[in-house]
Amino acid sequence: MDVHNGTMSRPSNREKILEEGLKVVHERGFASSSVRDIVSAAGVPLGSFSNHFTSKDAFGLEIVDRYFAHIRGLIQGTLRNDAKSPLARLAEYIARGKLKQDCDSGAQGCLLGNFTAETGASNAMRQRLAEIFTELTNAITYCLEAAVKEGEVAGDLDCHEIAGFIVSSLQGAMLLCKAERSVAPIERLEHVLFSIILRPQQVPVSLKDA
Repeated sequence: MDVHNGTMSRPSNREKILEEGLKVVHERGFASSSVRDIVSAAGVPLGSFSNHFTSKDAFGLEIVDRYFAHIRGLIQGTLRNDAKSPLARLAEYIARGKLKQDCDSGAQGCLLGNFTAETGASNAMRQRLAEIFTELTNAITYCLEAAVKEGEVAGDLDCHEIAGFIVSSLQGAMLLCKAERSVAPIERLEHVLFSIILRPQQVPVSLKDA
């Protein structure tokens, strides 16, 4: 809001380019989205792009960070939310991702996975994506370690290994969602993960009557 006249200030051209450009890239892919496409969607002059971004790759890095900022908020509310039971947090994290994919029948997939799958990504982009996936893996590891402490899963669970498996499997499932135009791949992951890999720890019969 403009503090001088009490009116809502208009977003800058930079903000418009980032906001609308993210939508364009998510829908069409980074390589298939030209700078002209991006500024056209933002409703700003072509020259505005070079005024705010040194290159298309620099713009790409910014929209990846912007996209991940939303995911980081989801992580704090689920995987790292100690007020909820650990497996419930993990289930909610995956379910929220599935809900997002279900909004367009999985057509757009995950922006992070889309960037990863595209050939010709810059070294800076590959490095940033690797950092993001490491952060995701660490958050899931944290959640699984809490599940071990609370006895929700077996005590010998390799939390970091399983966390890496979940990240890669979820990314793969979201790519399949794009092909199948369905969230069924994520549902299959949920079933295998929670009914087989992370099934509740079983108490031996001999201990039940002790």
